[in-house]
Amino acid sequence: MIGVLFNNGTHKELVSSVGWTTADELYSCSEDHQIFKWNLLTNESTLAVKLPDEIYPIDLHWFPKTVGGKKQGLAEIFVLTSTDGKFHLASKTGRIEKSVEAHRGAVMAGRWNYDGTALITAGEDGQIKIWSKSGMLRSTLAQQASPVYSVTWGPDSDRILYTSGKQLVIKPLQPSAKVLQWKAHDGVILKVDWNSVNDLILSGGEDCKYKVWDSYGRLLYSSSSHDYPITSVAWAPDGELFAVGSFNTLRLCDKTGWSYALEKPNTGSVFSMAWSADGTQLAGACGNGQVIFAHVVEQRWEWKSFEVTLTKRRTMQVRNVLNDAVDMVEFRDRVIKASLSHGHLVVTTSLQCYVYSTKNWNTPLIFDLKEGSVSLILQAERHFLLVDGAGVYVYSYEGRLVSTPKFPGMRTDILNTQTVSLSNDTIAIRDKTDEKVIFLFEALTGKALGDGKPLTHKMEVVEIALDQCGAGSDRKIALIDKNRDLYLTSVRRLSREEKTNKIGTMVHTMAWNDSANILCGIQDVQFTVWYYPNAVFVDRDLLPKTLFVKDASEFSRTPNILNYVGTQVTVRRADGSLVYSTVSPYPALLHEYTGSARWDDALRLCRFAKDQTLWACLAAMAMANRELTTAEVAYAAIGEVDKVQYINSIKDLPSKESSLAHMLLFSGHVQEAESTLLQAGLIYQAIQVHINLYNWDRALELAVKHKTHVDTVLAYRDKFLQDFSKKETNKRFLQYSEGVEVDWGKIQAKIEMELAKERERSAAVSVRSSVASRR
Repeated sequence: MIGVLFNNGTHKELVSSVGWTTADELYSCSEDHQIFKWNLLTNESTLAVKLPDEIYPIDLHWFPKTVGGKKQGLAEIFVLTSTDGKFHLASKTGRIEKSVEAHRGAVMAGRWNYDGTALITAGEDGQIKIWSKSGMLRSTLAQQASPVYSVTWGPDSDRILYTSGKQLVIKPLQPSAKVLQWKAHDGVILKVDWNSVNDLILSGGEDCKYKVWDSYGRLLYSSSSHDYPITSVAWAPDGELFAVGSFNTLRLCDKTGWSYALEKPNTGSVFSMAWSADGTQLAGACGNGQVIFAHVVEQRWEWKSFEVTLTKRRTMQVRNVLNDAVDMVEFRDRVIKASLSHGHLVVTTSLQCYVYSTKNWNTPLIFDLKEGSVSLILQAERHFLLVDGAGVYVYSYEGRLVSTPKFPGMRTDILNTQTVSLSNDTIAIRDKTDEKVIFLFEALTGKALGDGKPLTHKMEVVEIALDQCGAGSDRKIALIDKNRDLYLTSVRRLSREEKTNKIGTMVHTMAWNDSANILCGIQDVQFTVWYYPNAVFVDRDLLPKTLFVKDASEFSRTPNILNYVGTQVTVRRADGSLVYSTVSPYPALLHEYTGSARWDDALRLCRFAKDQTLWACLAAMAMANRELTTAEVAYAAIGEVDKVQYINSIKDLPSKESSLAHMLLFSGHVQEAESTLLQAGLIYQAIQVHINLYNWDRALELAVKHKTHVDTVLAYRDKFLQDFSKKETNKRFLQYSEGVEVDWGKIQAKIEMELAKERERSAAVSVRSSVASRR
């Protein structure tokens, strides 16, 4: 991060606040009763407004430019609060349109909400008031004995956060909702900020510390004690970075708290800070009358052997660490966002998007952007996704617009890597208004998947991730909910209600592999790799046997997985350092073999590696693909004798439908097994399945409905009761047993006949199919 100071035409007194109108124009207000306009393209400053001598400004905030992604045509106005208890609505030309008596004592802060429909002010008198756009009082939201030094809106403008001495208070606007209040610092809190993308809270105070909290008031990071009080804090718009200002100090930090850069400008205290809307520049209002400007540089991206660094605002350096080849890449405008993955570097500037292939750094593909300010780039193997204030766009790497998925009430400005996921065929977006809901779209058309109904989890979802490989029909989504439980479910839900299966607990962070459907995550104190997460759909008991687990203490506390490429997992520790962990290459090979039906190779690999987890993965993969011979070998290798016997019994079944039904039963899908048998007309087999499972009521129901084998069900039920020496209490069974006589001889003959019929039928079918194939 580099700081640039402007001295020409600065203020004579302390600068109290700054605010951006565009990415290159800033206004600053000072106690010398002047408001200056700064142009960053020409490095000039001009006097915009000379305020009356009785107005000492404290806070300045511009009316938001975009509302719900639409640019506003409203004449640009800003709110200015002052020490005389008033706030003033002023136009860009400097005309004060309206002054309103708001508080007794100074008005410490004035902030518009995200869509500009309301203004909130906080006063030295301990009151917090909400005003309409035109400056009419709507309500007094809170009242306390101590001054409110700072106030900010929550992400959806439905809650506010304010300071109360050493305490932080979150107050919802609904009168009946619960207020959340906690002691946050050991000294008076001077500044707070709440980011709408990551939903995190930032606070700084007279105890010389800055802290990061989640919206439930849990502490995520606390800095050590600095030399001077923290006078200002500010989130970057995308929520990835924040800045901290103190006496002669400017610090740039990651959202998890660790520090990227520290500048020691000679400015006095930095009283207020503002980020430009694209998140590339920061301005600070300083105690000695200066305005400090800083740009974010030296950002880095890594993928396989490539390392890309943003060296200047318009220049990137690309280094290939294998042969130390270095390429310099120049851009016309300043770089706002970049992403490097899947063999491509995607860079967005203020006006254009550049797509480079890692094979060729000389000829990028360039196309123009509608909005300009891209807030998020996600990449998949075949295409990438851009998010800006107006929408979500999927582009191919050739620069063709593929689709623009939409859903009602979509707010794109607050989407981040945790709440959006992209794969070759699917896009998943978590809803903001109801965090239990995940919208799913076809990547190629932008239409909602299946019947258009979103996926609804039973709890608020914190993070989502789609697997990256295999057929689209088999796409799975992993999600972490508020309880930190990890679930896996199918994206394309068939007619049945598919279960969302829990596959892990206490999971803080996760990532899918880029070349095989292997999932890694950090669970409490261990690093876990789910070699074959889909095992949960085939044989639940196998899942624990398919995991690779190792101690995660080397990652320190609250680590974050950045990516999982090839066999390498990149983890960012809490102190900002990167740690790499290697995963065995065998599971990915096994996925490749089973994906292309090379079962002999898969068996050879398992025999060579002599690893029980691989055998367990192969057993599940073989069952999922109905490859019984391989499954039998794999289950035998892990000592699951009962399952080997069951697989053998499936092989001996007379017809295809029966064996399919029993494979479904193997995975616990009783409903589907039954409907498979009934569709094939194998009524007795369906009844027998329920008898074997002791589902007596359903067995009787089927027998009665199809007017067959009622005596069989009654006979087995009778035998079951005798074995446990119990009496019949079920009314339906009592009712039928009166009218039906049970004769085991007849029943056995009937069963033999059913089985013979099934054998004949399947023989006839196989003869027919062999004749057809000969033809």
